[in-house]
Amino acid sequence: MSEYKTNSQKRKFYDSKSWKLIREEVKKRDNYECQECKRQGKVTIDKNEFSERAKRKKIQLVVHHIKELVHNPDLALDEDNLETICVDCHNKEHGRSFKHKVPKWNDERW
Repeated sequence: MSEYKTNSQKRKFYDSKSWKLIREEVKKRDNYECQECKRQGKVTIDKNEFSERAKRKKIQLVVHHIKELVHNPDLALDEDNLETICVDCHNKEHGRSFKHKVPKWNDERW
């Protein structure tokens, strides 16, 4: 059983051919739709948009481990533990939030 506790261990796993293959199978199984949005009655799909800044396709859908990889390494490639979700849902799932800065009002402009 492998462990995925360090960043290098995780990176090696996520760069592996077996992960890339199962990730694509799961996205296909889930019709390239966010399963969390679907449970909420919304539809979020991969729009195949290109990022000029990053010079690559924008990542809009990810394959998420329902039971976390760190705590359940034996389920790393188990399709029943994987689901397709959008980046926003994935960030919420992991407690990450990215707040956009709102410009302060500037009375001097007027």
